[in-house]
Amino acid sequence: MCGIVGYVGPRDAGPILLAGLRRLEYRGYDSAGVATLRGGELVVRKRAGRVRDLEALLAADPAAGRCGISHTRWATHGPPDDANAHPHLGGEGAVAVVHNGVIENHADLRRELGARGIRLVSQTDTEVIAHLIAEELSGGVEPLDAVLRILPRLEGTYGLAVVCRDFPDQVVGARLGSPMVVGFGDDEHFLASDPSAIAAHTRRVAYLQDGEVALLSPSRVEIFHRERGPITPRIDRIDWQPDSVELGSFSHYMQKEIREQPSTIRDACRGRLRPAEATAQFGGLNLSASRLRRIRRVVFAACGTSWHAALVGEYLIERLANLPVEVEYASEFRYRNAPLDDRTLVFVLSQSGETADTLGALREARRRGFPTLAICNVVGSTIAREADGGIYLHAGPEIGVASTKAFSAQVAVLAMLALHLGRLRQLSFPAGMEVLRAIESAPDLIGRILDREPEVIAAAERVAIARSVLFLGRDLHYPVALEGALKLKEISYLHAEGYPTAEMKHGPIALIDPETPSVFVAPRGSLHGKTLGNIEEVRARRGPVIAVGTEGDDSLAGLADHVLSIPDAPEVIQPLLAIVPLQLLAYHVARLRGCDIDKPRNLAKSVTVE
Repeated sequence: MCGIVGYVGPRDAGPILLAGLRRLEYRGYDSAGVATLRGGELVVRKRAGRVRDLEALLAADPAAGRCGISHTRWATHGPPDDANAHPHLGGEGAVAVVHNGVIENHADLRRELGARGIRLVSQTDTEVIAHLIAEELSGGVEPLDAVLRILPRLEGTYGLAVVCRDFPDQVVGARLGSPMVVGFGDDEHFLASDPSAIAAHTRRVAYLQDGEVALLSPSRVEIFHRERGPITPRIDRIDWQPDSVELGSFSHYMQKEIREQPSTIRDACRGRLRPAEATAQFGGLNLSASRLRRIRRVVFAACGTSWHAALVGEYLIERLANLPVEVEYASEFRYRNAPLDDRTLVFVLSQSGETADTLGALREARRRGFPTLAICNVVGSTIAREADGGIYLHAGPEIGVASTKAFSAQVAVLAMLALHLGRLRQLSFPAGMEVLRAIESAPDLIGRILDREPEVIAAAERVAIARSVLFLGRDLHYPVALEGALKLKEISYLHAEGYPTAEMKHGPIALIDPETPSVFVAPRGSLHGKTLGNIEEVRARRGPVIAVGTEGDDSLAGLADHVLSIPDAPEVIQPLLAIVPLQLLAYHVARLRGCDIDKPRNLAKSVTVE
C-alpha cells in the first residue's frame, strides 16, 4: 500500500525522496509528504492529493537538507487530508515519522498521551508513534534506542522511517509485517518500502525481516533485532534494470505490461521445460519426487487476481495430475479450522509476496506443520523468505495496480506445475509433450492477439456506455471470466460480475436487457456447443453479446455482436490467450471513460493490511 523513501548522505535529499515517491505511485495513495533536516530543524511539507501536488508545494516552499524521509499514504485512520498526511511530528518538532501498516492499540496509546498533556493534531494511528519516540528522546537516549524502546508497545504492523532534529545524519527504519528494504551506496544509504524506489541509485539491498531495526548514516548501516541484538544482514542484488519501471513510449503502465506478456511468459518458462522428459522442473520446490508422489491433495490460498490464477491451476492440476485441488481465499483460510493431513500440499500465491492475508495463511499452514510453498514475483519478499520452498514468476516489476502480466506468469507457472505433477503420476510421455509444446507456443500466440487490438477497441466503445456487464465462462474459462470482470471494475468503475456460463440461468439471466452486455469466453473446446446455446438465450432477450472466440469460428461470429479472436490452441493454454483481449477490453473501456488507469481509486498494489 503506502510508500516510504528515506535518504542520508552528501546529496540534497529532496529530489531523491520525490523521485522515489514517483516510482511508488503505482501502489495506491491519497496524500504525500516529506521531512528533511535543515539548519537544526525538521522541515515538513505534506499535501493531500498526488505527488505532483507535493512537488508544486515544494517548488513554492522548498525543504532542503541532506537527510530526510518521505511517504505516500493510503488512508486507514482519518480522511485523506493535509492534517492526516505523513510525516507526523512529535515532541514539538523533535522527531518525524512515516509509517506503513496499522497500530491496533493506537486508541489506548492516544488516551495515555492525552493524560500526560500531549495534544495530537491528526486522526492517524501513526502520530502516537512520533510522540512516544519524542518522550524517549527527551530522556537523553539516541534515536535507535528510542525506537527500540517503544516498539514493544505497538500492537499491529509497521514499516517505520524516523528522523530526529538533534541527529541530522541518522535515519532509523523498523519493520514488523510491512516490507522495508535498505539500500547501500558510497557514503550514502537509502531506506524504502519497495526496492523500485531506490533502484536508480543502488543495486545492493538488504531486506529487513520482522523485528529488525536499521540505523542508517552516510558512512554505515547497522541492523539490530529487537530481541537478539546486532545482526549481519544478507545483501542481495536487484536483478532487474531500473529502466524496467519506466513508462517509455506507452500511455500507461497497464498498457505496457499487457504488451510485455509474451516476454513475461518466456521468462517464466525459461530453464524449466524439459523436452527430454516431457515435463517441467523447478529448482525451488525443495520436495523430492517421491514426496510429491505421496501428495493426495493440493490447497491454494490467495487473494484477488492471484485467487483467479489459482482457480485455473485447480482445473489444470485436476485434469493433468488427477489430484483433488481446493482454492481458498487466504483471508478466510487463516481463520478456518480447515481439515488438512500430512498428504496435503499448501501453496500460497502473491504477486508482491507481502499480501497480509496470504502471509497469514502461510504462517497458519506452517504452524500446523504442513509443507508450504509460495508462488510469487518479488525476490526477498516476506512470503518468499518464510515459505518452505516455491517458484518465482520472473515477471519483473509490475507497476500498474491492476495486475496483468503477473496473472499470466502465475497461470504459466501453474500449467508447468500441473505438467510436473502429472508426469510424476499418470500423465504419459506423449501427453506431456503435447502440454509442453502448447506452453512453449503461448508467447507467440499472445503476440498475434495483441496485433488484433482494433477489434477490442470497437467492443470497448459498446461496453463503455453500459450500466453493468456479465462475464461468463465454462470449465477453464470460468476463472478467466472472473478475472475479466475484476479488471473491468478495478479500472473503469463499471459494475461487472463473473459466473460459470450455465449458472446464468439460475438468477443472473434476470439482468439481461439491451443495456447489459454479456462477455462470453468461448473458444472452441469440449463444451463449445453448450456455450453457443447459452449465447442464444442471451440473444433471445435482446442482450448484447461480446465473445472471446477462436479465429474462424463462423458459428460464434453469427451470434455475437463483437468477436475478440484468439488463435486456435490446445485447451490447456487457452486461459493464457483468452485473458489478453479481456485485459485490453478493460483498458480501453477505462480510457474511454477517462479513468486513472494505473492508479484506480481506493485500490493499492500491495495490500499489506487485513
